[in-house]
Amino acid sequence: MTYAYFPGCTLKTKAVDLDRWGRESMEALGITLEELPQWQCCGAVYPLAKDEIASRLSAVRALMAARDQGTPLVTLCSACHHVIKRANCDIAEDETFRSRANAYLSPETPYSGEAQVLHYLEVLRDVVGFDNLSRQVKNPLTGVKIGAYYGCLLLRPSRQMAFDDPENPTILEDFLRAIGAQPVIYAQRNECCGGYVTLENQGFARSRAAAVADNAAAQGAQMLTTACPLCLYNLQQGGSLKTVYFTELLAQALGLKEGAL
Repeated sequence: MTYAYFPGCTLKTKAVDLDRWGRESMEALGITLEELPQWQCCGAVYPLAKDEIASRLSAVRALMAARDQGTPLVTLCSACHHVIKRANCDIAEDETFRSRANAYLSPETPYSGEAQVLHYLEVLRDVVGFDNLSRQVKNPLTGVKIGAYYGCLLLRPSRQMAFDDPENPTILEDFLRAIGAQPVIYAQRNECCGGYVTLENQGFARSRAAAVADNAAAQGAQMLTTACPLCLYNLQQGGSLKTVYFTELLAQALGLKEGAL
């Protein structure tokens, strides 16, 4: 089984481990992530101005390419997923944006939101299945207490993202159980880590990251895991717990990698 894959810029630079172990793990599970040819930056931040067209065009190009390949578009970086998923909702629901985007791109076949956008975790849950994943685990993370950190971008706005319950998500905890770990539920798991504020106010971002890590540690977590490169950075800078990408844990559980713990 093959899916179109949008890695994004950070997974080619600072977040290569998120990408590498994600690809290799999917191959081990029988799924190939085929990188889109000539993809461009998704824009990194979803624009709040409704009439902002240009910064969303690269996301639309990626969506068009996936549609033309006839497969869902899989994303792994939380920020890329957020921008592309919301751009897809925009072009499906906003006639003005749709007509202007298609006018800029001049496609032979105008795009209207036909592509399905899936996060990597949704593929694990809905295609592979967590029960099936559990059966393929070679090195279960037995006894390791891990706090799942969602952050903001995967869950909100809930109608457009449609990823999980924004107040009480479970997908990362179910993933951790499937690989043998013990998920730790804590109050700050879907609160902001400081996000892009770290560019202007590192002290505030570190205080937010510390609040997340301290809350998880107070509930017994030995480490944290996330799907977002920016969240990982902030938690590593300001948090008191070791933080790794969830794909590293997956790769270790599947016997592809050592040392994630």
